[in-house]
This record gives sequence, structure tokens and C-alpha cells, in this order.
Amino acid sequence: MDYEFNLIVIGSGPAGQRAAIQGAKLGKRVAIVEKEQVGGVSVNWGTIPSKTLREAIVYLTGLSQRSTYGESYRVKQEITVEDLRHRTRHVINREVDVVRNQLMRNHVQLVEGAASFVDAHTILVGEHRYTTEFVVIACGTTPARPEAVDFDERTVLDSNGIVMLEKIPASVLVVGAGVVGIEYASMFAALGSKVTVVEKREKLLEFCDSEIVEGLRYHLRDLGVALRFGEEVIGVERHEAGTLTTLASGKRVVADVVLYAAGRQGATDTLELSSAGLEADARGRVAVGPDFRTAVDNIFAAGDVIGGMALAATSMEQGRLAAAHAFGEAAAMNDLIPVGIYTIPEIAYVGRNEEQLTAQAIPYEVGVSRYRELARGQILGDSYGMLKLLVSPEDHTILGVHALGTNATEVIHIGQAVMGCGGTIRFLVDSVFNYPTLAESYKVAALDAHNKLLAVERIAAAP
Repeated sequence: MDYEFNLIVIGSGPAGQRAAIQGAKLGKRVAIVEKEQVGGVSVNWGTIPSKTLREAIVYLTGLSQRSTYGESYRVKQEITVEDLRHRTRHVINREVDVVRNQLMRNHVQLVEGAASFVDAHTILVGEHRYTTEFVVIACGTTPARPEAVDFDERTVLDSNGIVMLEKIPASVLVVGAGVVGIEYASMFAALGSKVTVVEKREKLLEFCDSEIVEGLRYHLRDLGVALRFGEEVIGVERHEAGTLTTLASGKRVVADVVLYAAGRQGATDTLELSSAGLEADARGRVAVGPDFRTAVDNIFAAGDVIGGMALAATSMEQGRLAAAHAFGEAAAMNDLIPVGIYTIPEIAYVGRNEEQLTAQAIPYEVGVSRYRELARGQILGDSYGMLKLLVSPEDHTILGVHALGTNATEVIHIGQAVMGCGGTIRFLVDSVFNYPTLAESYKVAALDAHNKLLAVERIAAAP
């Protein structure tokens, strides 16, 4: 059969972009379908606006400089929503332009409209049918909205609506202490809002190293954030003076704004998956195999819609690999996936944490560097940041790297590179780092672990 396209990608977010461009680089005829704004959720409502918002908040509040200039220091005394939106709009517009330009340069046809399956090889967009050899579903997710909650996009809203606030609220209730919820909680707290976080689980960011999380909790408390774990929201009432939220324990919380950040749902409800022989799970996600192929041989899926931790960087690589596998190209994802959480302060890690190593009965030594001991940390006004290396006592390889503080999401990649190359802490000990830099923390932490290991070996060898 002579297909109109070799590949149709549904969704223009990080996974969709990379899938489409990978297909084009292989010399295939590619189309990408987007029902809303080019760039998808990531560029327009998720990653890009939230991280831009964070950068604007950290700058305008002068938060990182208060250890030097005093607690009352602010770059701008009265921060408005327009101050924050100005920078956010600028970055979003530039990113949309970048995405459009990349698609155009690679001769990817952009089809605007909602896609649905007619069959496994036919996609309907509006009144037009497109036939294709392969499909990559990269439609992303939407915020989960409990049916019992009456969202009004003004006082009760989800994470997509947070960038549309008319003013900075004096108080905010965040429902859900996952990555998105805790990122926004720290941002509003930095702006001076009174923030309460409600989470039905017992721990914050359970997948992170507990010492790093405890450091984050300390700073959230220092910003005035009230954390309510083991609690569940059973009702939200809207009143002229604000919202009144009732918890299962009987507690009642007053706030100007309630932000629901309690999970996300695959955006597959309009795709007519059954027409292609597919079905989504209860949360709208599509199951895939290790090569990102679905139960239907010519249909692949990538990004947030397949589940797992919602990371734009991971989605990009999944999209690229899905397209490569579709056309028989050998490709594989590196197992060392870095995780970055843009709270205030930032958290990042790669590899295993102490709890995981202990549960697996794998011995390790810890090397720690604190930003306050680094000249660069003092210059930045970061007295709380830290870097932690988990090191094998057997061969001195690095088992995990965990960071908290300024630029943690950047700093983590040095550890990722050393781990990926099978390097040991000896490499870090013997390396020369620019001074003053945060990267120098690797040498300090490596020396700390190295000296501890030498002490153990010395005692063990003694008669």
C-alpha cells in the first residue's frame, strides 16, 4: 500500500517533536498533529512556563541573596502577576518559534487539529484522512480532576491554570505533594503566600534520598509552608472571601486559592484508540514494550502518555527511540536517567539512594560536600546546598549522586558522566576543577569518601 506518510506523530510536545524529527532524519515522510498549541503541554502550560516562573520568582524576590543583604532584601518590592507573566510569555513565544522552525527545517508537515484513529493506518483530523505506515502516540497528559471538585479556573484550579492567575494569592492550599505540587508550593511560599500542602501519603518525594528530602522540608518550613501528610481532601467550598477545604480528619483549611496537583491523566480520550485495536488503562495511559511498541505492531507511544515519572528529558529520548525502532534503527536509552526537581531549592539525583542500597544489602560509603564550604557557595549566598556521593567500598565506583541547592539540576550531570563511563572517585580526587565553582563540590565529596574508605581499609588491615 502506498501510504501518504511513513510516520504520523500525534502530539508536538517533547516526545512528539523528537519522534517526528528522528523520522525525518531517516529520510521518511513525516507529519505531526497538534490539537492545541505547538510545543504541547510542556512548552505552553507545564515545564517551560513553570520553570520560567520559578526563575522570575527567585530573581524578583531576591531570595538567594538574603543571606548577604538581609531578610528584607527584594529586587522588586511589589511583585505582580504581570511581572511574572512578562518573562513567561517571552520564553514561551520563543520556544514555540524554535519548535516550529525545527519542524519546518526538517520538512515535517504540521497538521493542526484533533487526531483520532479510523484504523491502525488511518488518522482523521477534522474532515481530512491521512494514511500512514507507522504512528507514534505522544499526546501527553492533562491534570487529573476529581469529579467531586468544582473547578472554576479562578479560585479552584489545576496546574495548567496556575499561570492564568489574576493576582498573587495571599494564601494557597496545594493538594498533592508530588513533583508539580511541591514545586508550586515552594514558588508561592517564596512570593510570600501562606502555603498549606495536603498529601494523603505519609512521605514527601518518596523516591528521593531521605537526607536530601529532609533538607528540602527544612527550607519549606523556613518559607512558612505547612505540610499535612496522611490527610485527604473530602470537600472544597467556594465563598466570596475565599475557599474552605475540609479534610477527612475533620480539619478545615481557609485559602484564597486551591491548587489541585494530584496526578495526571493520559490525554487519550478523543483518540478513538479502539478503532486501531488499542485501549488505555483507567488513567488514560497506553502500555508499551521495551521498544515503545504498543499491542498493535505499527503503533508506538512515548512520553508521559505511557506512564512513569513525567520528565521532559526522558520523553524526548523516548520519542526519538520510538521513531528509530519503527524504522528498524538500532537505538537504546542509557540506564542512567538524571532526575531534576525544580523546587526552591532544587533537587537532583542519578543512580541509587541510601535506602535502596541498604534494602539490596549493597555496602557503600558516603562522601559529602556542603556549599557553605565552597567559595562559589558563599558568592551565591547558598549556605544550605549539598552534594552527596554514594561510593562502592569494593571498587570505588559511584553508585549514586544526590544534590540539593543552587543549580543542582545542572551539577548532577558531572556525576552522571563519571558513572556512565564507569569512573571511580579517584578520577574526581585527581581532577582539577575551575575555582570558584559548584562543580568543585565533586572533588570535596570525593575526598571525603576517599578518606573514609582509607580509614576503614587501614583498620581492617591492622593486626
